[in-house]
Amino acid sequence: MRFFVGLGILGMIAAAALAAPWLGGADPFAPDLFNRYAPPSAAHPLGTDDLGRDVALRLLHGARVSLAVGLGAALLAMVLGTTAGLLAAWRGGLTDAVIMRLADALLALPALPLLVVLSAIDPAMVGLPRGEGAADIIRIAAILALFGWVGVARLARASALSVLAMDFCRAARALGVSEARLLWRHVLPQLVGPVSVATALAVGGAILAESALSFLGLGIAPPAASWGNMLANAQEAVFQAPLVALWPGLAILLAVLGCSLVADGMRR
Repeated sequence: MRFFVGLGILGMIAAAALAAPWLGGADPFAPDLFNRYAPPSAAHPLGTDDLGRDVALRLLHGARVSLAVGLGAALLAMVLGTTAGLLAAWRGGLTDAVIMRLADALLALPALPLLVVLSAIDPAMVGLPRGEGAADIIRIAAILALFGWVGVARLARASALSVLAMDFCRAARALGVSEARLLWRHVLPQLVGPVSVATALAVGGAILAESALSFLGLGIAPPAASWGNMLANAQEAVFQAPLVALWPGLAILLAVLGCSLVADGMRR
C-alpha cells in the first residue's frame, strides 16, 4: 500500500512537471513588476512571486529540474556504488581494502560543507565550459553522486559477499561457469532488491541536497526555476507573502515523502 501511495505522489508530480511546457498562462520566466506578490486568482492559481512571475508555472518547471537532479544523481550513484561494491566483494584482498577505505574516508568527511565548496567552484577553473539549465543539472547531479555512491557500495558489497558464499554460487563455479557469467546471472540479480531501496531513498536525499544548494545560491542558477531557489527568493517576504514560500516547501516535502514511501514499500 505504501509503495503505491508513494508511487502515486511521484507520478502526479512527474506528470505535472512533464506537462508544464504545454500549459497555458503567463511566461514563468518573464517578470511583471506591476503584479508582484499578487494573491491567488484565476489567472495565477498560486499567486505571483517577487518579480510578478506565476508561482504555479514556476513550481512545475522547478519540479522538472529537481526531479531530474534527484533521478540523475541517484542513478549515477547506483551504477558507481553497485560496480564498486560488486568489485570489492568479488576480488577481495587489496581491491576490497582500497575501495572500502575510500568509502570510509568519504563517509568521515562532512558532506554538506564539501558539497557547498564543490558547487561554488567555477567550472572554467577546471577546464569545463560554463553553462545554465541542463549543464547546471548535470553538474549538480555529478557532485551529489560523488558522495552518494558510498552507501550503495557498502550495501552492494555486503549483499554480494553473502550471495557469493551460498551453495548455488559454489556449484556454479564447480561446474565451470565463468566469473563474468557468475556475477551477471547469479550475483547481480540478488542485489536488485536492496540496491533499489537505497536508490529510491537516494532520490529524495538528492532532491533535498539540490534544494539546499539552490537555496544558498550554489545550485541551479536563475532564471531557471528550482524549488530551492524559489524558497531563496521568498525568504525576504515570508511575512508579507507566506504562500510564496509555502508552495515550494510543500513540493519538496511531497517529493521526499513519495520517495520514502516507495522505498519503504519496496523494502517490505
